[in-house]
Amino acid sequence: MSLSLGFLNAKLFFCLCVTFLKHHFTFSASNPTGLTLRAALDDSSGSPLYLIENLTIAERTERLIKVTNARANYLSLVSNCDARIHPDNIPMPISREGLFYVVEFAIGSQHHKVKLLMDTGGGLIWTQCVPCKTCFPQNLPIFNPSASATYARLPCDHPLCKGPGDRYTCFDGFCVYNVHYTGGASTRGTASMETFHFSIYQSEIESFKNVIFGCSDDSSDIFFKNTDISGIFGLSMSPDSMMMQFSSFIHSRFSYCLVPFADAIPRPLVLRFGEDIPQLPPDVRTTSFVQSPTNHFYYLELWGISVAGHRLPFSQSTFQYRANGKGGCFIDSGALFTQIDAGTVGINAYAAVMQVFASYYESKSLRRTASRGFELCYERPPNYDDFASLTFHFNGADYTVAGEYVNLISPDIFCVAIIKGTYATMLGAWQQQNKRLIYDVGMGALQFADENCVNDIS
Repeated sequence: MSLSLGFLNAKLFFCLCVTFLKHHFTFSASNPTGLTLRAALDDSSGSPLYLIENLTIAERTERLIKVTNARANYLSLVSNCDARIHPDNIPMPISREGLFYVVEFAIGSQHHKVKLLMDTGGGLIWTQCVPCKTCFPQNLPIFNPSASATYARLPCDHPLCKGPGDRYTCFDGFCVYNVHYTGGASTRGTASMETFHFSIYQSEIESFKNVIFGCSDDSSDIFFKNTDISGIFGLSMSPDSMMMQFSSFIHSRFSYCLVPFADAIPRPLVLRFGEDIPQLPPDVRTTSFVQSPTNHFYYLELWGISVAGHRLPFSQSTFQYRANGKGGCFIDSGALFTQIDAGTVGINAYAAVMQVFASYYESKSLRRTASRGFELCYERPPNYDDFASLTFHFNGADYTVAGEYVNLISPDIFCVAIIKGTYATMLGAWQQQNKRLIYDVGMGALQFADENCVNDIS
């Protein structure tokens, strides 16, 4: 499988694909305003994790760096839309297939099964539909809207197509979309409404009418072709995402706690929604989201960075969102490794941070070794564990990453697990290990605290 494609190989780490497999996950819906989803690892042959335990650390690292870079390329051109419904309960079965998280549900009056990548950076929910102009091959049957009595096209007088918040184009009396992604991938189709059916238990189905989604009939260069996956299930702050359309049920909040990775093999994830999110400890930290004028990512106001307790001389404007659409800092579990922007104005933030890391490890008389895909890698002496910490100084809250989670560590070598950013700074999943993270859109803030996440997977 190629990892050089620029679209959805970008989503390989924490994109969630909707699939209901009892032996792969369990979920709890005991709280009427909450939901817990537990995902298990499926090392499928189509995944970058396929037989990854047979690879060397260097080979695993190179593979996952490519995933992170592709993710960044994808996010640089994501765009999306609007609408809202008010369900009472939404149990979403989610399982994990390699680096994918996948949810399965049914759409339409014929209860057509779909599997969609669930994306924390995307908004538009879309699946392939017939008749196709150019559809990529998928294993499951393609949805036929003409066979569903509950299907409707979105009219041009809808706010998505008309007015200051429009995100679609009106053509022949209906809303249409044309989404392009870095790397050449694209999808086009008709903005639509349909009934979504979610399985609660084996014999119970909860249905929600008039969910806005995209019916794609013309797609190209899509990464997940020849799989069960037929589209995207967005979880960003875009008004058409799952997060926003179903916000009354989940109180516009979701949370996870990443169990530490071992040997570059990501572990299972538990997603918690609404009232099923555990109460945070007294030392919880909170920093507000920053609204972007061009997308709906979870941007944060980054004021500075420290390495091993040494704060670099960045100004508060270094990481601001720039007029050209680049810059800023956002958190994204879909990016495996953190990226620091090399295009910051007045100073190359990435180069400055890496120079401090280099000085720190040179002061320890460590020997540089082959890069393994990262800029800084060192031979590791026996029992060496004096790894430099990393702190992101956000507005109102310091986010400190312990040295063991800043670096990718093996018995003989270790690398500073940070990548050069080409358009923004991203706080990736590697630097989120053993952190309780709550994305609270209602509050407009990210909350976080240290936690032993292994206790959150049962």
